[in-house]
This record gives sequence, structure tokens and C-alpha cells, in this order.
Amino acid sequence: MNRTFAAGVALTAASVTGYVVGVLAPYPGRAFSLTGVMVGITLAAVAGGAGGETA
Repeated sequence: MNRTFAAGVALTAASVTGYVVGVLAPYPGRAFSLTGVMVGITLAAVAGGAGGETA
């Protein structure tokens, strides 16, 4: 498993958890969970391409 892909999946999972917690109990900075979801999905998509070149 690619480290970038794993980081993207972990960031997405943590951000979704942060979003759910923010819906249940508002806290300062909860909007950053949406940014984390977007960055996590992007990392997973970029690194998860099958058949790509390895450097």
C-alpha cells in the first residue's frame, strides 16, 4: 500500500469523524474538517491510480 494513499484514507476518516463530532457539538475550527476531507480524498485519488509509474 502506498504511503500517500494510506495518509489520504487516514485523513479522510479522521476528518469525517471530526465533521460528525462538529455536527453533534459545535467547536471552534470545525470547518477545517471539510478541508481535511477534500485533501484526503485528493491524496487517495492521486496516489491510488492503478498502473501508474513509480519513481
